[in-house]
Amino acid sequence: MISLVKAAVLGAALVWSASAYAQEGNVEHGKEVFQHNCKVCHAVGPGAKAGVGPEQNNLVGSKAGARAGYNYSTAMKEAGEKGLVWTPENLNKFLENPKAVVPGTKMVFPGLKNAKDREDVIAYLETQKG
Repeated sequence: MISLVKAAVLGAALVWSASAYAQEGNVEHGKEVFQHNCKVCHAVGPGAKAGVGPEQNNLVGSKAGARAGYNYSTAMKEAGEKGLVWTPENLNKFLENPKAVVPGTKMVFPGLKNAKDREDVIAYLETQKG
């Protein structure tokens, strides 16, 4: 019984921390950063489809390398199979340095070095439900 209570408390804390992380981001600025840095390869919004990269609707909370309609690298598929989920924290790390988080990814983007830009892009992505 105590383990169940601990699990429930931990789960609630993780949900709260993930939502608190994104609420700090500026969605409008995140949209601008996405348009400037990500849109060349990734689509969001109604009717978004995979192109050079996978579409990004409903990304936050999803398993890495598992979107239908995109041919992921072996490294990204394996990362998802090993449990990589796109939480705000994992997205932050990945957006800073994709190849450090998933060595062997075919994503050629060098990363967003500005922490505020990453936070804002994540906040924007959380609004993209397709």
